[in-house]
Amino acid sequence: MFPDNGLAIELFGSHHANLARLEKDLDVQLHARGNEVTVTGTADAVEAACDALDGLYARLESGLSVEMPDVEAAIRLSKNPGGNGATQEMAVHTRKRVISPRSATQAEYLKAIDDVELVFGQGPAGTGKTYLAVAKAVERLVNGDVDRIILSRPAVEAGEQLGFLPGDMREKVDPYLRPLYDALFDMLPEQQVVKRLESGEIEVAPLAFMRGRTLSNAFVILDEAQNTTAVQMKMFLTRLGEHSRMVITGDLSQVDLPRGVRSGLRDSMDILHGVSGVRFITFDEADVVRHPLVTRIVHAYSEADARRRTGERYEQDEALNEPGNGHDT
Repeated sequence: MFPDNGLAIELFGSHHANLARLEKDLDVQLHARGNEVTVTGTADAVEAACDALDGLYARLESGLSVEMPDVEAAIRLSKNPGGNGATQEMAVHTRKRVISPRSATQAEYLKAIDDVELVFGQGPAGTGKTYLAVAKAVERLVNGDVDRIILSRPAVEAGEQLGFLPGDMREKVDPYLRPLYDALFDMLPEQQVVKRLESGEIEVAPLAFMRGRTLSNAFVILDEAQNTTAVQMKMFLTRLGEHSRMVITGDLSQVDLPRGVRSGLRDSMDILHGVSGVRFITFDEADVVRHPLVTRIVHAYSEADARRRTGERYEQDEALNEPGNGHDT
């Protein structure tokens, strides 16, 4: 039973749409009467449904709304014991909104950013790696925990062709940094973003502009890190100064470097594994929080990549077994 009838109505959704989604995804039956819900199903399914409902109701009690993406998030989190409780503890507060993790991995990611100085977030698009990192950066800046935010990306496609693009240097590189600006405008009022950009409290710059700097009292984010080289990654990591936090995000399935060039993200993950003060968080398709079709697209590509790798191994084995390759005929 939910104490507040008004909140219970919001929880159930228009025409009980939220309850219908819980029923479908958690394989339970929900019967609502007034402010009470009866849940029927297996013990594990009932527990998951109750956890999801409790988490959504707590969200409403805190003054936040419940939309279908929030229901989907509660369903994902309910599959981990106590997952929905973690969303309230790990919520990020910015000037425009309160952002809660929508998967157990997102909650782990936010906790890692609080706990250690350097966090790597690796996984497919749509898992919130960059968005949550920017949210944490804005929260820390607003609270006075850091003096500035540094957001960076490698402009891989620009490279040697940068001179052929129209405009000055900022106009040439801005298209590669646009996603970072979009995230900022989602967290802060537009006037504040513009003012902080002008004052230098927020800096959005391509990776090449980081060389030779020491970034102290800052929250530093490197996005699309799979497109850095090993040398670039080492250069960036060694910019970390006193009282700073650094988050590195990327997707190793979308490397745009020339063939044969090792990704700096892959290189650093191998080298820094086990180093104190560094945390690695790996997202997968289950953490995709965009349109449900995006999850299915990511899954389809993952399966295709697995088949391709299997096929390549098969062809290599066949080649080794051909006459003249050192095997008996």
